[in-house]
Parts: sequence; structure tokens; C-alpha cells
Amino acid sequence: MAAHLVRRCCRRLLLPPAPPAPPPGPALRTCPPRWAEGPQARPREDGAEQQLRELIQGASNPQELLQVSRGPALSSNLAALAISRLARLACEQRLDTESIRGDPRFQRLLSTVDAQISQVWNAPLLQLLRSLPALGLARGGRPARSVEQEVLWRLRRLPLRQLVHLAEHLAGQGPDGLLLPEVLRKLELRWTELEGTRTVVTLMAKVGHLSPTLMERLEDKALELAEQFDPDELRRVVLALALQQRRCVPLLRALSYHLLQKPAELPLPVLTDLLFAYSKLSFQQPQVLHRLSLELQPHLGTLSPAQVSRCARSFASLRWLSRPLAEAIAQYSLDNAQKLSITQLCGILVSFARLNFQPSSSEEFFSMVHEQLQGQEQQLDTHLLTDVVWSLCVLQQARPPHLRQVLSPEFQARLRGDTSPRAQSSWLKLLHINATARLEAPGYQGPFLPPEVLGGDGDRDKDKEREKATPLQRGLREALPGALGGPDLIRHNVSTVYGWDIDAEAVLDSDNKPLPVRDFTAPHLPCSEGTKPLPPGARRVAVLRWEFPQFSSRGRELLGRGSMARRHLRAAGFLLAEVPHYEFLELKLERQRVAYLKDKVAKALASDTAGDMATDTAT
Repeated sequence: MAAHLVRRCCRRLLLPPAPPAPPPGPALRTCPPRWAEGPQARPREDGAEQQLRELIQGASNPQELLQVSRGPALSSNLAALAISRLARLACEQRLDTESIRGDPRFQRLLSTVDAQISQVWNAPLLQLLRSLPALGLARGGRPARSVEQEVLWRLRRLPLRQLVHLAEHLAGQGPDGLLLPEVLRKLELRWTELEGTRTVVTLMAKVGHLSPTLMERLEDKALELAEQFDPDELRRVVLALALQQRRCVPLLRALSYHLLQKPAELPLPVLTDLLFAYSKLSFQQPQVLHRLSLELQPHLGTLSPAQVSRCARSFASLRWLSRPLAEAIAQYSLDNAQKLSITQLCGILVSFARLNFQPSSSEEFFSMVHEQLQGQEQQLDTHLLTDVVWSLCVLQQARPPHLRQVLSPEFQARLRGDTSPRAQSSWLKLLHINATARLEAPGYQGPFLPPEVLGGDGDRDKDKEREKATPLQRGLREALPGALGGPDLIRHNVSTVYGWDIDAEAVLDSDNKPLPVRDFTAPHLPCSEGTKPLPPGARRVAVLRWEFPQFSSRGRELLGRGSMARRHLRAAGFLLAEVPHYEFLELKLERQRVAYLKDKVAKALASDTAGDMATDTAT
């Protein structure tokens, strides 16, 4: 109590002098009473006050409200109501607030409130806090500061419902001021009192980003109430988590479970916002994604091009390929080719490449893409153009003009010197595009990337050193010597000029016996260690590991990046021993893993031999 009295005295000393208050009565009290504890504590209004209240509530123009200031029955509580009603009328009727502020009758209303502000009830006081800025009164002025100080004084005794409304209002005004931090602290302490889904959802969406501690409490409360959320509330909670980058897995799992229990078809805004939020949080829940893709497909024709492009990008980032939906997106692109902006079309194209999806109307779709891209490349920034040409290479649809544009020295100069992660990714994609030009475009004559760029993979080596080895990577490293021989016979962690990394490389002679790999020329390396050509019948074997993120979420299909790596390395003369995570990690004993790798290499050799025999027979 003493602390509150000191705070109130400080407020009175800091504010300019207020009109003199009436002399105190004979009863001894430290400050005027606050009628804020509830309806039972409020004084009963007499007939005149009740009539004045009805006049304020029924007023339809500012003059009626300003006349109230002359009423003998006017109390500070009714004056606050009149000011709030004035603000509402000014907003609804778009009135000139400057003339209202300059009216002496309005100033009299302000003086009445200030003189006995402690007698204003809670609800009118909070309305007054919102109304003063709406009438153009500065937040740093005396009236606004007086109201803020009074609200600050009452925070501890405010009902939780009013505290929530106050937090929502203050959050919309920005983080400045002393009142909002105090309100957030009170909510952090009283979060267990929260009841009802609407309150929790509102706080998470509008206030949670201002206080990580409060947001954690709200996540706990949302987990408790997850079963009671309707679809729109589920949407708002997941969207709040996504916009604040809070990947609360227990809450996301609970919301996903209860979302799947909703029998009715989900509304379209719920479908699109949930998809965006799940992709933003990189949260993959197969049953939810299946339902979203299934229910989104019939509505695809009603979406705008921007929404369709965003949905395609979201599914791609989640590595979720629903072929019927992807076919529908491809058809939508054909039907709305003139409405799609070049950026939106590129978003769809990049999404298809990431998922390694070829539409059934492939020829028609890519003809449209090439037609829309022609002459528009200059509108795309450096990184997006790189992504587009890389995507065409993944889908085996790149044409020589596209290759020439991004492999030219002028284009490389736009990336040179940029050390951002996005630029590093674009450089790596340029290596892949250059590999496509050399290995998969027989009629292409150049330009190509210069040798110094192909050998400038120091950043890739540093990144590999910084990365923590995965269980699959560690297991391979331990089992490879037993399968292919010692360190003289194997080259580990090979970074090729094609932009692809090989876990291990070996050279086998015509009898399938390993040879010292470093003795031979290696055109796939920037600098070859050996000088000898491969002996007749010898073959290069590359061991490639496929981690979980390199597969589609729906099954065991490689994404576009892995598919292109496989093509390039085969075209470069490698036999591939591919090691997917779902097979290798099932083997717990080292002897099992060694036998598995030997079998993989044997199958790669047998496949190559069978291919040679088929070629000879055809010849």
C-alpha cells in the first residue's frame, strides 16, 4: 500500500496542477475512493445521474454531448463516458477533432475527469484511455498521462477480462510507454486464471510476440484447451506460432490431432493459412498435409494466382507431393497463364523442380513456361533467375539461351563478392547448371564457368567441416574400409567440379578388385592427384548416401536435387552405390553394414555389365 501511495504522490507532483478539489469531508482517508472493485461496490446513481447517462448513451451529435458539461449532476464517471462517446461519434461521422478539442465545454469535461479520476469506474476509465488518442490528444499530454497513471494504479485489481482487453489495445499502439510492460507482467502472473479459447487465441495472436515468457504460458494454456478450439481458432493459434517462429512441437502435435478429428470440411482460409504456417515452421504431419491437399484441390480454381503460387511453394518446402493437386496446379497455370505474374510462375516452376514433378501435360506446360520467360529474364533478380534455370535443369527442360545467360562472365560478376548464404547457394547451383551444360546439353558450345570457379570450393569444404556428422555418415565412414579397402584405395568426402559431393570414391579393375584411387587422373576434381589413365575395363564407383531430407515426405522418392545429382554423376562415368538412410540405419552390426555395402557395389557393377551386354546386342 505504501508503494502505491508513493507512486500516486509522484504522479501528482510531476503533473501540472489540477483544478482544486473540493475540501475533504470529516472522514479520514488518504485518497478519494475508487469505485472499481465490482458492481456491488459502485455508488447507486440518483435520478438525475441516470437521466444524464441515458442522454450520453443516446446522443447522436457532438453538440448534445458537449452540452452535458453544463449539467449539475455531471460526475467524473459520466464525463469519461461523454468523452468516450464523443470519440466514437468522431470516428463514425469523420468529424474534425481539432474543433472538438478547442471547445471550452470539452476542456470542462477533461477537467471534471481529472479532478476526480479515482471515482471513474474501471470500464469507462479503460474506454477513456482508448478515446483520448482517437480525439487527437497526445499520449504525452496531461490528460493521457493522468489516465495512464490511474490505470497503472489499478492494474492489480482489474478483472482479467479487462486486463486482456487493455493488453490488446496497448499492443496495437506499439511497445512504447510504461503501461504495457506492467500489463504484460500482470498477465504473466495471472495466466492460470485464463478461461475460454477466445481469450487465449487473442492474446497469442496480438500480444504474445511482445513477451516470450507470456507466450510460453499461453502455449501451455493452449495445449490444455486444444480440444475446445474450433477450426478458425486452430488456424489463428498455428498462424501466431508461425509468425513468431515458435516451433512448439507438443502444441503443434496436439492441434494437428484435434484438427483431424473435425468432421466437417475445413473452410478455405483455414486450409491456406494452415498450409502456410506448417511450411513456415517446417512441421510435417502427413495426415494433416494429406487432408489439406485433398480439400484444397476442389477450391483451386477460386484462388488467386498469388495464393496458388504460395500453396505450391508451401507444399514444396514441406517436401509433400500430392500428384493430383500438382496436376491441378499445372492445369491452373495453363488456364491462367496471362494472369500469372512472372514471379508467381517462377515460384510454381521452382516448386515442381524441388519435388521432381513432371506434369502429365509436360510438353504443353513447359512450352508455356518458355513462352512466358522469353524476354522477361531481366525482370528477375540474380538469385531468382539462377533458381529458375536450375529448376529447368532439374526437370531437363533447360535450353541453350538459358544456360548462356547464367554462365556468362557478366552474370557471374553480379554474384562475385557476395558472401551471403543466398549467394553461396546460387554459386552452388551455378556449378550444377554448368554440369548440365557439359554433361546433358550436347549442342551447347559455351560459355562455361572458368576453372578457377570450379576449384573454388573452399567454402564447401569449410561448411562440411562445420557440419556435425549424421548417424548415416558416421556409419558409412566406419564400414567403408571393410567393404572397399584401406585409405589408399578409397577417396573420402570428394567435392566434384559438378557441385556434388561423393561420400567415397573407388576404382575397380576388370576383375572388380580395388586399385589405388589416387594414382589415376580424376577429371571430376579441380586438381587431379594422379597422372595415370584408367586401365582398360576399370571403372569408377561412387558411394552416395541419401539422408531423410533428400526424400519426399510421402515415400521413398528422391527430390529433384538428388535426382539431378544421380544423373550428372552417371553421365560423368561413375557407377553409383546408393545408400538410403532407411536401409543402412536398420543394420546395427558393422559386419552387416560391410556386407550391405559390398552388395551395393556388386549390384552397381552387375547393372553396368548388363547394360554393356544390352548395348552390344543392340549393336
